[in-house]
Amino acid sequence: MPRTDNRPNPLVMAVSAMLVALVVIVFARLAYGLLLPAMRTDLGLSYRQAGALGTVTALGYLLFVLLGGLAASRWGARNTVVFGLAAVTLGFTGLAVAGDYPLIVVLMALLGFGTAFCFAPTVSLLATWYPERRGVMIGCMTAGVGAGIFFIGLLVPWLSDLFGANGWRVTWGIFAAVAGAVGLLVLLAVRDPPTADDAGTARPPSADKWLIYRNPRVIIMALVYGIIGMVYITQALFMVSYVVESGFDETIAGWLMAMMGLLSVLSGPLWGSLSNSWGRGNTLSLAMSVVTVAMALPLIDQSLPLFVAHFFFMGCAVNGVFTLIQAASTDQVAPRYIPIAFSYVTLFFAGGQLIGPAVAGWLIETRGGFPLAIGFTCFWLLVGLFLTQRIRRFPADVAVS
Repeated sequence: MPRTDNRPNPLVMAVSAMLVALVVIVFARLAYGLLLPAMRTDLGLSYRQAGALGTVTALGYLLFVLLGGLAASRWGARNTVVFGLAAVTLGFTGLAVAGDYPLIVVLMALLGFGTAFCFAPTVSLLATWYPERRGVMIGCMTAGVGAGIFFIGLLVPWLSDLFGANGWRVTWGIFAAVAGAVGLLVLLAVRDPPTADDAGTARPPSADKWLIYRNPRVIIMALVYGIIGMVYITQALFMVSYVVESGFDETIAGWLMAMMGLLSVLSGPLWGSLSNSWGRGNTLSLAMSVVTVAMALPLIDQSLPLFVAHFFFMGCAVNGVFTLIQAASTDQVAPRYIPIAFSYVTLFFAGGQLIGPAVAGWLIETRGGFPLAIGFTCFWLLVGLFLTQRIRRFPADVAVS
């Protein structure tokens, strides 16, 4: 474990992690939905082509997330994150000038590839440097996602008004500049803990990796993370449309999303701090319960008060679930194996993000609209809630030492 007096400034580490999350989750993944209408019009893309671009980003993330964890265990988490940010910066830069659809497909895949080398290694850095405060530190990182959602909600429309048809290109260019600056910050201000350096001198034996992959406690964490990934992306893609479909103005739906984003800025650190004292399993079970209730509310009635309550409770709890699963998964293994373990559970998260929208979209179009899709997410949340009861009973010692 790193010596307390040799650790980097926690504020610098927290800010660096927040900015990494903002770049690779918000800019590289979530912002595409806001940029899509202008891109589709300017490039003359069909809806099928536009949807494929989002899919290749998710697929690039899914295919390389395990490799990102292995790279961090061998070459160090900091170097891996810098490499991933360089890849993302290259993708943003290319998207700012590209006009050929096949090239844009490659660039969108590059965003997913770069993200796979950034997110899990950053979490492992926080968990290894600050084991006694990993809940609140990882919560600060996830706060970057909520802040980023609010930020791009203001930035993208403003740039569109300012630059017209080229607004989406300017936006990608700004993303590239920010990503490059964050990469430089990580290179200069972040360092690997001694345990990470020791582990990086040799690649862990295959037998050790498979001990992690097959461990029942790690698998349960991975399943819960996959469920929340599926629910989160489905809610992000379809709940605004559900609000509009129910007869409310798009402006109201936009403000509801903004409220959710602002609340999620605070929720991650607060839930993480609570878990440090109350226990990861207990706190995760409570947060998952709140998310389950929030998703069920629009099934009761499609009135504005219940939609407001849905977005309010989602904002209060969903980032907390992310924080707690991420922290709890790093609790299950020795520090040397944190990058591998977290990349493994993130593989399930990426798979959930790939499957959720496809199933929900099919249910909406062919099987009765939004209520059935929301009911589908509620069913899996109940499964996740059952699994969190297992997590509450996990022993205090690590599963793979």
